[in-house]
Amino acid sequence: MRAFNYKTEYQKLLTPEIVSYLTQIHEQKGKQSKFSDAQQDVLDELLEIAKIQSTEASNRIEGIITTDDRLKLIVRNKTTPRSRSEREIAGYRDVLTTIHENYEYIPIRPGMILQLHRDLYKFSGMSIGGSFKNSDNVIAEELPDGTKKVRFQPVHAWETPEAMDSVCSAINEAINDPEMDDLLLIPMFILDFLCIHPFNDGNGRMSRLLTLLLLYRTGYQIGKYISIEKLIADSKDSYYEALQESSENWHEGNNDYLPFARYMLGVFIAAYREFEERAEIMIEAGNSSLSRIRRIIRGSTGRITKAEIADQCPDISQITIQRALKTLLDNGDILKISGGRYTSYTWNWDKE
Repeated sequence: MRAFNYKTEYQKLLTPEIVSYLTQIHEQKGKQSKFSDAQQDVLDELLEIAKIQSTEASNRIEGIITTDDRLKLIVRNKTTPRSRSEREIAGYRDVLTTIHENYEYIPIRPGMILQLHRDLYKFSGMSIGGSFKNSDNVIAEELPDGTKKVRFQPVHAWETPEAMDSVCSAINEAINDPEMDDLLLIPMFILDFLCIHPFNDGNGRMSRLLTLLLLYRTGYQIGKYISIEKLIADSKDSYYEALQESSENWHEGNNDYLPFARYMLGVFIAAYREFEERAEIMIEAGNSSLSRIRRIIRGSTGRITKAEIADQCPDISQITIQRALKTLLDNGDILKISGGRYTSYTWNWDKE
């Protein structure tokens, strides 16, 4: 069985291009941190969108699909799965939620990875969840004529537990080394995980969930608000090409991690850029709503209720109106009169 020496391989990856990628991500991470403190309502909306996109995209890569309406209901836990695909989508939803909410308590260990895999299949009725593969598998591609071609022969089933122990020990040791950048270690580990291919089924989905988990555990929250899975699904051909290139000679320990690392870092950069663009659009829209509500209250004689504001702004949601009122109150622009169901607002002329 091959050994995993991330420190040696890490040094080979520090090309000018990769260093530039790392620098860009570090800069974008700083921008996101500043944004996170001030715009929680926008972050909450981005989070809900990302949950749906991540669940849909990661399963779509594997041919697991349902209708858009059914998908949204399943992700929001508003319906019972009706088919095998929907049961697997529900399992992905729950593992994704577990990682979002408990990543600090999920170490990268074989036992934890087995638990996540178990939960991935908990609605499926299949017995494969939570167990390493019990027979050898292959990574194959389907050719246009319908025949299949073996692209890679993963680790044998009998070697899998030892390989998972070894690769998990290697990544944990590397992450604890202050001389290595965690961002570059993540694609190295994910490539090795995929080359081990430890499960009978679900390896691709697990690799994307583990990517998210590692990003969280190393301080990168971008996958919470922008779907890493969707970015991979939308560039699936490039993903498979990079994976193929980096897995050559893997068993001999002579593979080149660079193509896959370059691809994954490019995905992370794209996620940060998309976050910045979408957040700015949503902030502008929110500010526009705030300005309209501000003008309505200022232009009202005497008091005005939230219901009356809503009547004048049918295109603005109740939650946006509530947030705007809170902002105006916090700024001292308006005054709150009475309380409960009779609450109303008036302009604070003394501030002008």
